[in-house]
Amino acid sequence: MTDETPQGAPASFPSKAAPGDRAANGPFDESEANPVRPYIDLGGIKVLPREGLNLRLEVEEQTKRIVAVGLDYADSTLQVQPFAAPRSTGLWDETREQIRQQVRQQGGRVEEREGPLGAELLAEVPVVAAGDGAPAGMRLARFVGVDGPRWFLRGVIGGAATSDTDAAERVEDLFRSLVVVRGNTPMPPRDLIPLKMPATPGSA
Repeated sequence: MTDETPQGAPASFPSKAAPGDRAANGPFDESEANPVRPYIDLGGIKVLPREGLNLRLEVEEQTKRIVAVGLDYADSTLQVQPFAAPRSTGLWDETREQIRQQVRQQGGRVEEREGPLGAELLAEVPVVAAGDGAPAGMRLARFVGVDGPRWFLRGVIGGAATSDTDAAERVEDLFRSLVVVRGNTPMPPRDLIPLKMPATPGSA
């Protein structure tokens, strides 16, 4: 036997961080998603509607481009971003270290733990008051990530799902129901996969 994997073989590379059942239970690649399900098409991400789910698009002021999808669900928030990634290696291990450093630079605390989606970060992040910019306490946030085929999906969980088991399970299920649409356009790794406004109701 050899340790080498033929290039392009459908192997599970150790450098990719994802649940072992990702292809079957999500987050899904576009090629794995059920084509007849009524997804909301946001470009790089497709969201399956569900009772009690509110969707927000987060826009960068200077460029006016959509930089994240915000999902309000189960008294919690889930912010997701899809990124281009190499075919055979993942980004989550490196990204976790960057997040850890950022949180500590902001004066927060962070610990790594094993969650249902794999390695995740639980952080206490300083909240800045709108008025004078002084810290207004701390908030809990969970940083999760999954490496897929040629993409990486990052999520930030806030609200009840940081501490309540039932809310956490519901938000994790929401995260796993997402579909990432990488597309065939060449993109450097770590570039945000473009997001777009959904079609207006009734036009589909």
